[in-house]
Amino acid sequence: MKGVARDQDTLYERVGGSHFFVDLVDRFYEGVVGDPVLRPLYPEDLSESRHHLAMFLIQYWGGPKDYSEIRGHPRLRMRHAPFVIGELERDAWLRHMASALEAAEIDPVDRVELSEYLEMAAHQLMNAGGIDRPTVSP
Repeated sequence: MKGVARDQDTLYERVGGSHFFVDLVDRFYEGVVGDPVLRPLYPEDLSESRHHLAMFLIQYWGGPKDYSEIRGHPRLRMRHAPFVIGELERDAWLRHMASALEAAEIDPVDRVELSEYLEMAAHQLMNAGGIDRPTVSP
């Protein structure tokens, strides 16, 4: 939605509401499906993961509060703690999210705002150093 008036209250409204975030998440997961770094971190069925991410982003950016009503406080670090998230995982996640965001037709200012938030969040969810990986014995 290029050229949307900047006087709308929330980014959620400016980008077109829930539909935008559902599409963004769908495009993101298209990349995850074939990613050898990220795919093993997700369950076989990605439906719930898609739904949770879309609900979270919708709520965060000013939409309905469905995420909190269904799942409670986001507690992102706690929810991601069971997974090894180092530089490799962070970079793969950001690469797929950047690609999904690039495909969206939104105002450049909104694109930058979203991108900056996603980068900050990805950095904050890291819980392992880039070289501190468990090794698998043959």
